[in-house]
Amino acid sequence: MSCAACASNIEAAIRALEGVEACSVNFAIEQATVSYSPSQTNLTAIQEAVLASGYGASPMQDDPLAPEDDQEQHRRLAEQRQLARKVWISGLISSLLVIGSLPAMTGLSIPWIPAWLHHPWLQMFLTSVVLVWAGRSFFVNAWKALRRHTATMDTLVAVGTGTAYLYSLFPTSFPQWFTQQGLRPDVYYEAASVIITLLLLGRLLEHRAKGQTSAAIRKLIGLQAKTARLIRNGQEVDVPIAEVAVGDIVLVRPGENIPVDGEIVAGASTVDESMVTGESMAVQKQLGDEVVGATLNQTGSFQFRATRVGKDTFLAQIVKLVQQAQGSKAPIQRLADQVTSWFVPAVIATAILTFVVWFNVMGNLTMALITTVGVLIIACPCALGLATPTSIMVGTGKGAENGILIKGADSLELAHQLQTIVLDKTGTITQGKPTVTDYITIRGTADRNELELLRLAASVERNSEHPLAAAVVRYAQSQSVELTDSQEFEAIAGSGVQGYVLDCKSGYRSDYSPEEPDETSVRWVQIGTGRWLNELQIDTQALQQQWDRLESLGRTVVWIAVDGNAEAIMGIADAVKPASISAIRTLKSMGLEVVMLTGDNQRTADVIAREVGIQRVLAEVRPDQKAAAIAAIQSEGKIVAMVGDGINDAPALAQADVGMAIGTGTDVAIAASDITLISGDLQGIVTAIQLSRATIRNIRQNLFFAFIYNLAGIPIAAGVLYPIFGWLLNPIIAGAAMAFSSVSVVTNALRLRNFSPKQVG
Repeated sequence: MSCAACASNIEAAIRALEGVEACSVNFAIEQATVSYSPSQTNLTAIQEAVLASGYGASPMQDDPLAPEDDQEQHRRLAEQRQLARKVWISGLISSLLVIGSLPAMTGLSIPWIPAWLHHPWLQMFLTSVVLVWAGRSFFVNAWKALRRHTATMDTLVAVGTGTAYLYSLFPTSFPQWFTQQGLRPDVYYEAASVIITLLLLGRLLEHRAKGQTSAAIRKLIGLQAKTARLIRNGQEVDVPIAEVAVGDIVLVRPGENIPVDGEIVAGASTVDESMVTGESMAVQKQLGDEVVGATLNQTGSFQFRATRVGKDTFLAQIVKLVQQAQGSKAPIQRLADQVTSWFVPAVIATAILTFVVWFNVMGNLTMALITTVGVLIIACPCALGLATPTSIMVGTGKGAENGILIKGADSLELAHQLQTIVLDKTGTITQGKPTVTDYITIRGTADRNELELLRLAASVERNSEHPLAAAVVRYAQSQSVELTDSQEFEAIAGSGVQGYVLDCKSGYRSDYSPEEPDETSVRWVQIGTGRWLNELQIDTQALQQQWDRLESLGRTVVWIAVDGNAEAIMGIADAVKPASISAIRTLKSMGLEVVMLTGDNQRTADVIAREVGIQRVLAEVRPDQKAAAIAAIQSEGKIVAMVGDGINDAPALAQADVGMAIGTGTDVAIAASDITLISGDLQGIVTAIQLSRATIRNIRQNLFFAFIYNLAGIPIAAGVLYPIFGWLLNPIIAGAAMAFSSVSVVTNALRLRNFSPKQVG
């Protein structure tokens, strides 16, 4: 593709196929994303449609981490070398033509320029070499477009330079006729040659600059280890990374990149995970901890069992998401797409009108030719086509470097308009690793005679994914309580869990010692909120005073009931993440409203909210009510982002204008979100919004430049300033302006690579 009009033509060709539901062609990265019904069309038909429209296409590789095949890489390098060769040779020829034309341009006799150098036939020959060899692609593509009844940037270039060349043939062949008509037999070979040269130079620079916009993906792919050291039959064996299978035991030594994702089975170390989290602080890893492929092992040596390999690794998913985001279109691009669709025909119409005005009204053939060529050459749809996607490419890549995965350009754009940030409490504001701080039973402070009650509660909670359940289980294990299976387990969203647990023969005895469960006796155990127990009409008055005290301390209180009787309460504390307070302060200083949304009780939520500086708290909201709570805030006219990490946050994440999932949370929450904060740090919200603002600002700069360039350049080339100032744009200058307009847009987009998050508050 040579310009954004090419992308529009390909989109139209693919959308014309029956069964195609949506199609987006990204000019900047030369990719098409197509949604279609397999029962009505297929990939081959889509490729044939692209081919019929005058282009070519091949399917992308399934594995995001797979290196570009040697043949494709060789082709790209060969194209770039050929383009550079054309620039150098056509540049040399153009220099000779310009020097040879100086006497005619200035009307002066320049002794050091030999007469043969400005002979029209020599200039015609040299220009023919440039147009036929170096500029051949412009004319070939223009002809293909004409056969398809469309027009592209190549059409403008071919018509402009072809007009200058063909016109120059007449004074070269019939100079006497021009002299008899009182006209100078001027030729414009140098204009055609220089314009082609400048456009080729611009295209070369543009290709190189566009290559830098995908540097983030190449950097991520480059982090992947090339080989892995496996332990097989007690021996160390080095194998290519593609041969690592799930279940293999991999040995990693200090200073090596971890090859694939896995779980440590022996040894311990510290690992630099900045590649995926954006955090520079190394993380301690020990037995049972997960490790991520492509992260850097620092101090120790360890063995791990491979759990995800190839395209299933975390790194591959990051690369795939970034590629998807870079291939998507932001809503702000729609205007540029609409303009591009009629841009080339409008420019051709303007050029024809310019010629008619200058030739018929002013009676000046030379002026008519110069202005017409100038209009055709200076117009640049490429700048419009590159304005948005190049910034999106750099912005999403920069987000990945900072531990922020943005699923689509629309999310990146919308994030800069956010007014309200709604934060889940557990696992988002807090660390999500609650611990039991208090265990109080009806019979008094917990001691050995109450471990049977703890066994019953933990045996039910072990079936739950909730962080509070995990805290109860960890506490029971710390007390050396042996858990048993539960039956008919049920989780009541936002309330608690319940199930049957086999009783121990000993029951509650002061001389407690665990015995084999009695298979003939079961206990009905319920663990959850005090509100839930009250709804079940279970009396909680015996521990009401202790309940109030724990909540006043900011503890989350979990009740334990056995056979319909309240038996104990647990006070559970979840420490606030170290960065939460500063991140919330920064968000507020950025003019954003911050709201806490939690299923926890009001008093506990208020304590946490005061600690982190949040004024608006929505507490005791059940999971099925969270989406409605987001909708209520949206009904206030607010653009809302929801930040959460649990399964129960998924509906709210989907309801919000922008859903942000904490990367340390569940897969369901991440799947329902628009932006994933890999590190789990709330500073990621600040970074995401600042990145969105920087990207949209950059896009607007690009669009402003592209529109102003064309709106001002085309009239000037048409000669509107000549009657006033006597100033006329030389077609060579128009060609230079056109060539470097696209380069300047891409160069401006590359400034986003210098983005770094700032602490505002």
